[in-house]
Amino acid sequence: MYIKSFRVENFRRLKNVRIDLESDQTIFVGANNSGKTSATHLFQLFLGRSPRAPFQIYDFTADCWESFNSFNPESGDPGTDLPQIKFDLWFDVDDENLHRVLDLLPGLDWDGEPVGVRLVYAPRDGESLVANYVDARAKAQSTISAEQTSYKPWPATMVEYLRKRLQQEYEIKYFVLDAKQCAEDLVPEEGYEPFFLGTHGSGASKILESIVTVDFLHAQRHLSDVDSRGRSEDLSKRLSRFYERNLQQLEGDLDALGAIADSEERLNAHFASVFGPTLDRLGEVGYPGVTNPGLVVKASFNAHGILTTSAKVHYALATGSENGTISEQTLPDQYNGLGFKNLIYMVVEILDFHHAWVQAEDDRPPIHLVLIEEPEAHLHAQLQQVFIRKIQEVLPEPEAGFQTQLVVTTHSPHIIYESNFKPIRYFSRSASATGLNLSVVKNLSTFYNTEEHATREFLQQYIKLTHCDLFFADAAVLVEGNVERLLLPQIIERFVPSLTSNHLTILEVGGAFAYRFEKLVSFLALPTLVITDLDSVEAAAEEGEDNDDEDVETAEEDNDDEDVETAEEDNEAVTGSSCPVDTPGAVTSNQTLLQWLPKLSRIKDLLSASSEVKSAKMLDGLDSLVRVAYQTKETVKWQDRAEERVGRTLEEAFALQNLDWTQSKEAKHLGLKIPKAADLSIPELHAKLYTRVKNFDKTKFALGVIATSDPTWTAPAYIVEGLEWLSARLTAEVSVRTADGIAPGEGAE
Repeated sequence: MYIKSFRVENFRRLKNVRIDLESDQTIFVGANNSGKTSATHLFQLFLGRSPRAPFQIYDFTADCWESFNSFNPESGDPGTDLPQIKFDLWFDVDDENLHRVLDLLPGLDWDGEPVGVRLVYAPRDGESLVANYVDARAKAQSTISAEQTSYKPWPATMVEYLRKRLQQEYEIKYFVLDAKQCAEDLVPEEGYEPFFLGTHGSGASKILESIVTVDFLHAQRHLSDVDSRGRSEDLSKRLSRFYERNLQQLEGDLDALGAIADSEERLNAHFASVFGPTLDRLGEVGYPGVTNPGLVVKASFNAHGILTTSAKVHYALATGSENGTISEQTLPDQYNGLGFKNLIYMVVEILDFHHAWVQAEDDRPPIHLVLIEEPEAHLHAQLQQVFIRKIQEVLPEPEAGFQTQLVVTTHSPHIIYESNFKPIRYFSRSASATGLNLSVVKNLSTFYNTEEHATREFLQQYIKLTHCDLFFADAAVLVEGNVERLLLPQIIERFVPSLTSNHLTILEVGGAFAYRFEKLVSFLALPTLVITDLDSVEAAAEEGEDNDDEDVETAEEDNDDEDVETAEEDNEAVTGSSCPVDTPGAVTSNQTLLQWLPKLSRIKDLLSASSEVKSAKMLDGLDSLVRVAYQTKETVKWQDRAEERVGRTLEEAFALQNLDWTQSKEAKHLGLKIPKAADLSIPELHAKLYTRVKNFDKTKFALGVIATSDPTWTAPAYIVEGLEWLSARLTAEVSVRTADGIAPGEGAE
């Protein structure tokens, strides 16, 4: 038995989302402020152990505040008009645990469907709430004098009233859900009224508590290298608690108890000797007198107290001795690094949770849900991978009928490295038409199951090889190769500095494979710029210059990229060799341009394509999230002459855009200087450059550009144009989100 999915409405950024959980381990990923933490706090507020954290007015989605304030006490229905936070839980129930959910079955005709329960944070008594609010408003109005204009006594609005009185006016109510009365995605059908179980105060919560235990390992674990103070905690204290709650105690170990008793007796004799003179002097000031008790200093030992105050965690260091044997020296707890301390702390805490669940005094719940926030804190990449790979193995094997489910929130690509797409739930920031900040949750197991095997395997391997941070970025830039990847940060800084405020991920994918990311970035709804090359080739003889089929594929090894671009790994026949862009009838061999955007093959069509063609419209009519950028016609100046030319690759386009510099002695290290260039016309120089860039060190070229101390070079226009589109796209998203202003608490995860 396990939690199959949950749905939430009106909770922070989670206006209306469904999240599916795996039976063993689920990973929440996404950029900052995308709602991951909200999804875990939801369990803490509804299902956490007593005393539970209280709800606050800020836990309602921001548009609910307007609904509160616009509520009309005279004509409104508080039962339906006042906002409520809804939390639907759906369980997959096995035969061994059917008896545990009898109270949640919607009827005797149940036939293995998911078992659902709805928790609603709603008014205790809507009419009473309205009456109390009206009364408080009336009292506030009576205190305002005619002279007062700016001061508004509490409560000026219902939101202000509930900011103080939410706990008294709202409570958690429980309902049974019938999967047969819900759509395929488990959304209740219109008009369906779930069966009311009761309120938290009436004991309805006990039904859920008998089914699931929820524990939280929060991100702020307050580990410190200094002595423990305040909320900080060293491992010795944590292990002391673990010993007290879970490990075998000393009651049956007579030798250990005898040793403690002997030590206690000897220490008491020592205390009596050393404190005796001091205590005797108290008699000189009249204490203890006749009736007051005397003072005695005594030691009281127990195993737990010794571990808490005296026994400490040490780290053993194996060292060699003179006779060749191994001796052992130790260091105190605070001398170990934060990373290992955090790792040990998390393992001990999770084991503590598990033991507490197994040894529950009442009937043990069949589900143990453990939510772990950002385990990567202080851990280097390899430790992060070890943790997520081995954490399930740390726990004992589950017994029949019992299940531990882990939910991990993370910003670490190294943790994703250890996962395929199936357990990943991607939290994407979105915005409504009214400017409300929302989150959309994407289930990558759906993508995994629907995507074709070859593409899915390619993407999974790519993410593993590159430790891709695609899931944490505001936008992605897919580039041809190493040169673009090296130059792009400097191009952004110099020519489109507005993008430096955004979290971009730059992925080197190659022109032959970038199109494989089409469905993934579309699924993630991630703004994406694809920077690629024209890669002009001669059309196949039998096709002629009119060949515009989408299967124009070349395997010509023209060294167009350091990752020599083959058309496809299926080694289909080539259609022609590389050629200058202005070759009559030339076509492209670039699979991104053929299969993704703009799906054109002839070079002349690609050069005449508009911005709209390079970025297809979305189905909902909104601007596209994806745009392609490739070489375009640019005015080239040389020796007081100017012509429009087009480069075939980035290196060629860069050389044409910066002819004066690349042909100077100062830029000789770039490898683009042509002998006797001053004697050449623009077409002649272009032809020489076309040949040169096919056989030179491209990485050396990129590093040479980056190392220029006083850069005066100009970036190719097509790259700047693409980056400006991306900047405008991100600015538009921010503008939508902030159109009406961001209300306090709206941005909380």
